[in-house]
Amino acid sequence: MPLVRIDVVEGRRSPEELRRLADTVQEVMLDVFAAPAGDRYQVITVHPPGHLICEDTGLGIERSDDLVVLQVFQQGRSDQQKRALYAELSRRLAAATALAPGDLIVSVAANTRADWSFGLGRAQFLDGDL
Repeated sequence: MPLVRIDVVEGRRSPEELRRLADTVQEVMLDVFAAPAGDRYQVITVHPPGHLICEDTGLGIERSDDLVVLQVFQQGRSDQQKRALYAELSRRLAAATALAPGDLIVSVAANTRADWSFGLGRAQFLDGDL
């Protein structure tokens, strides 16, 4: 059940382009992270120019205002799946949205079944609903 936060700079993409970006991310979640069909949890946050500050960590990566930051909260993915995720997101987002590889930052955070409630004040994983 990956939860994906997508952060972008305001005014850089139309609503249609944002949807294409989100749809492409979801396709990669299904293909690489084996997310179940119909399991889509995405939050898109649009920041005013200057409010998304991401330097290159000394790697020599050039960034533009087209920057996309993805945070993926998930459980149980291997390092191999995470590496595949980074590569496939970069490849597919470049093809679908013309996103430059240097303008994509991805962070994957692990959590456990106890860290999820899908509503109704319940812990569906712990209660056996999922």
